[in-house]
Amino acid sequence: MNGISVLKTANQVGKLVFKWRKAGMRIGFVPTMGALHKGHISLVSLALEKADRVIVSIFVNPSQFGPGEDLESYPRTFNEDLMKLEEAGAHCVFFPSVKEIYPDGFSTSVHISGLTETLCGKYRPEHFNGVATVCAVLFGIVRPDIAVFGEKDAQQLAVIKRMVKDLNLGVDILGGDIFREPDGLAMSSRNSYLNSEERKQAAVIFKGLSKASELVSKGERNTERICSAVRKIINYKAPLAEIQYLEVVDLCTMEALDELTTPGLLAIAVYFTHTRLIDNVILNP
Repeated sequence: MNGISVLKTANQVGKLVFKWRKAGMRIGFVPTMGALHKGHISLVSLALEKADRVIVSIFVNPSQFGPGEDLESYPRTFNEDLMKLEEAGAHCVFFPSVKEIYPDGFSTSVHISGLTETLCGKYRPEHFNGVATVCAVLFGIVRPDIAVFGEKDAQQLAVIKRMVKDLNLGVDILGGDIFREPDGLAMSSRNSYLNSEERKQAAVIFKGLSKASELVSKGERNTERICSAVRKIINYKAPLAEIQYLEVVDLCTMEALDELTTPGLLAIAVYFTHTRLIDNVILNP
């Protein structure tokens, strides 16, 4: 154990980062909402490979939840998270209050057009404004050299990269691999919401994605046929699943593709009762 620091204010973080920078250290940052699993810890490990010191934030960001979503019920497991982060070798946890991030009078929102209008953005119209705004605030507090995000949230990763480029924020954004359970289900803090039958059926999402990769490897390039095959598997093997979207999009623009001529992202969102799961796979023609 390395005696991890827990800081709650921007001022405290600023002083620590100033001290590290004075010593010539490179700063890595992993923003999270807590309820950490192996996927999160892999992002910390990636940051540790690229930086001398790593800060992890734990902040359940209210501005990225829409009406009726799971803000109040989102799992909060700070003590367990802290133990995992200490064991992983993180140096500092930033655990701010809502008022620390959004003080009285806060009136700024960051909007990235285009990228946020498809996939999750189509169904959660304010979500990416909340994500981009909180990340902009956190980057301003931590001033990292690098920041690491999971590739399971592929649209989010594209949005953050675009924001950093457009606003010239000077942060290198890295994507970390999707971590999966033994049956293929992508690790997610929301998996804990699933009952036993839902959890069993949720493994079919990865089976569908794998089928898409198989079809592409055999020469299929028509995205409608690829998605139709995935939908058929999920509908047949997971009667509790309700597909919200299933699309193949351009990796950079997140716009729908009819034919695969370059690598595309097959992205899916599935509901099991009230639990919404997302996953994706890159299809290489």
